[in-house]
Amino acid sequence: MPVSKVETDSSYMADKIKLLVAFLFVVAGVVGYYALQDSAAVLRVLSVLFGVLLAAGMFWMTVSGKQFFGFAGDSVAEAKRVVWPTRKETIQTTAVVILFAVIMALFLWAVDASLLMIVNKLMGRSE
Repeated sequence: MPVSKVETDSSYMADKIKLLVAFLFVVAGVVGYYALQDSAAVLRVLSVLFGVLLAAGMFWMTVSGKQFFGFAGDSVAEAKRVVWPTRKETIQTTAVVILFAVIMALFLWAVDASLLMIVNKLMGRSE
């Protein structure tokens, strides 16, 4: 069944309104943080967290929010399928990288010192 242009426009507008309300929830949380200036720090932080949670809930009800949370869920599932290296492999790889960095540093130092010596000889300077 084809979707009419009116239905598409109204759902698009509804999503925009939901996104605006989500933004206003975050703003309300931040305003609450500053309004509760004389209260305990925990209450101030809870004010912001409550605003963000309400905003996340409202965002989840939009089409773009559902797409985002679906993507996030797929990303978590993909990360669980990754084969992570063992501790031994990690230590060996790290050792190789550090060894390579040290060798490259020594090589570049030798090249730099050699070029400095050659330039000094060409310019007639003595050290």
